Amino acid sequence: VHKRRGKGRGSSQQARSFLRSAFDALALALLRARMSGSATTMFFNELFDAASGQYKSYINGKWLRSCSNKVVTIMNPSTREEQAKVQACTREEIDEAYEGCAKAQEVWRQVPLWKRAEALRKVAGILREQRETIADCLVSEVAKAKKDSLSEVDRSADLIEYCAEEGLRLLSKGDFLTSDAFKGTERNKLCLSSRIPLGTVLCIPPFNYPVNLCVSKIAPALIAGNAVLVKPPTQGAVAGLHLAQCFDKAGDVFPKGLVNFVTVKASENGDYMAQHPGNDCLSFTGGDVGLSLAKKVGMIPIQMELGGKDACIVCEDADLDLAAKHIVKGGFSYSGQRCTAVKIVLVHESVADALCEKVLAGVQKLTVGMPEDNKNITPVISEQSANFIEGLVLDAKQKGAKFLTEYKREGNLIWPTLLDRVRPDMDIAWEEPFGPVVPIMRVTGADEAVAHANKSRLALQACVFTKDVDNAIRLSDAVRAGTVQINGAPARGPDHFPFQGFRDSGIGSQGIVNSIGMMTKTKTTVINLPTPSYTV
Repeated sequence: VHKRRGKGRGSSQQARSFLRSAFDALALALLRARMSGSATTMFFNELFDAASGQYKSYINGKWLRSCSNKVVTIMNPSTREEQAKVQACTREEIDEAYEGCAKAQEVWRQVPLWKRAEALRKVAGILREQRETIADCLVSEVAKAKKDSLSEVDRSADLIEYCAEEGLRLLSKGDFLTSDAFKGTERNKLCLSSRIPLGTVLCIPPFNYPVNLCVSKIAPALIAGNAVLVKPPTQGAVAGLHLAQCFDKAGDVFPKGLVNFVTVKASENGDYMAQHPGNDCLSFTGGDVGLSLAKKVGMIPIQMELGGKDACIVCEDADLDLAAKHIVKGGFSYSGQRCTAVKIVLVHESVADALCEKVLAGVQKLTVGMPEDNKNITPVISEQSANFIEGLVLDAKQKGAKFLTEYKREGNLIWPTLLDRVRPDMDIAWEEPFGPVVPIMRVTGADEAVAHANKSRLALQACVFTKDVDNAIRLSDAVRAGTVQINGAPARGPDHFPFQGFRDSGIGSQGIVNSIGMMTKTKTTVINLPTPSYTV
């Protein structure tokens, strides 16, 4: 008995000791979390005005409230309630931002390449440190699942670092030409050719990737020696302003005014910003508004990606399991709100039933709910968008499409919708839904599928599923789209791949190398010698 009691006392003491250690560890963890949260709050406290409940714009190195006393309201797509307010800047404030860009760019263009690259790497490091806070902005502003939001921030940091390295390689090289290569000339002219910055680049990213598609414009512009003026999207503006703070906190490596983030009411000052004489280049990602912008901006280089009706062609010999997997992922990732989402499936009629069965099985596994819960399908960006999607679905229903899934909607949340027996007379066969809807059209052969894809005014990407490599190349040649993926869903990236659209899907080409090239211009210096020289 005494031994048992003694053993009990020892166990009790061990238990108390264990609990005390556990409590101390928990207290330390809570303290660290509190300190971390406090540090994060302090990091971003400048961009938010607590008294007014408004986020500020970042102009010439300062966080400012607009003298307009007007704001732009950001709605939470999930709750459909007000999420945040940002400044509706005036034309005078836009002018100040462009003036600041011009002055800062004069300094920045003379900064050595290696220092520009170091500055960008510093921003990438800060972005990684603040990934949780920025990802939370994406969750609440654009209803992107938390895991996907974190992935976007990480990808953005990777893009900045890659751009820094690529810029060192591309921009440190030039051309040296001698005149005697051309018939009838002597070797008395020496030509030095290099790439120089354009000046100020206006960057307008979209709501669906407000961080990644922002840095895909900023990083190439900066490494090339340009200044940037960013107009964040309304939905995603707060995430954009948090990104601005990462540049600000990088310190004096960037001259004040080199990177400006100006929020505006697009209906009032969007065109003013785009047509501003301070613009030397426009990089825009968005919708049809880009078509009108392209006509207004004048004689400057423009880079635009304006959406797609990405066709998925499934041939008779395709691996149907592979095709179905990519259709589900490509069509429903981020609720279909991607320019490179699968927007229509054109399948050979002989394998259509089998493909529909496999795609349906994949769709039924998708989870539906709120972004905080990391669901596959989350609310679309706005009620207006949800109404547009619903209109396309109801049109297809009225005209006889077969619903493989029940159409269901609660607010901005639309359940994944799979339509079969879609015909060319249905709006969904041509319009980009930008939502969780995938229409399936049965075709008699690949040529019919190609003909349908090529009739679309949008031509960003397409994909082909076949086991015949010769047929794959033939179809890639036949489909007139910016990119054709073979045995894989449409996708933007990796970010160093060229990315471009044909027809109304855009102008110019993106991707890190192409963006650096587009944001620079060729400058030549010709040395005229009194006599021919063969020493150089």
